[in-house]
Amino acid sequence: MNPPADSRSTLLACALHLFARHGYDAVGVQQIVAAAGLTKPSLYHHFGSKLGLLETLLDDRLAPFHARLASAADVHADLCGNLGATLAAIARTSFEVVAAEPDVYRLYLSLWFAPPESEAYRAALPWHERHFAAIEAVFLAAAEHHGNMAGRHRAYAATFLGTFNTYASFGLNGVATLDEALLDRAIHQFMHGIFS
Repeated sequence: MNPPADSRSTLLACALHLFARHGYDAVGVQQIVAAAGLTKPSLYHHFGSKLGLLETLLDDRLAPFHARLASAADVHADLCGNLGATLAAIARTSFEVVAAEPDVYRLYLSLWFAPPESEAYRAALPWHERHFAAIEAVFLAAAEHHGNMAGRHRAYAATFLGTFNTYASFGLNGVATLDEALLDRAIHQFMHGIFS
């Protein structure tokens, strides 16, 4: 790994790599600073703590993803209720992030399932809630065009997110290639299920 030149960026890059490979709780401050070729005071100067490092990492790396996700979720306003196209735009955006930044999405996905009382789970929770809310809003809007969806928006959002995250894990683990063909099959399968 060729980390960036400044110590803050180097610490963030090394922490991301280690957290994605081993999990947040399995990585200590000493391991991070050793990988970065720095000292503990440098980490504490920039972030205050390991948790501060994680929070900064999530803020820096997830804010652009969530902005893109929100933009994709807003497609429903332009497509007059075309739910399939909106879901495809959301999935495509997410697939692109998985492909471009696999360590970011691997860490993000692992934190969905972290113990609920852990500091890592609590640090990621606002991002997970924001992600879910963006998808839930799509299904709320779709219910205006598809009456059979009324009252089911939360379950549909959870099912869509679960389906997508399963495909994302396939891509992250080399089980499948996250391409347009897979995206089309996944959206078709999902749409068939909710309208049957």
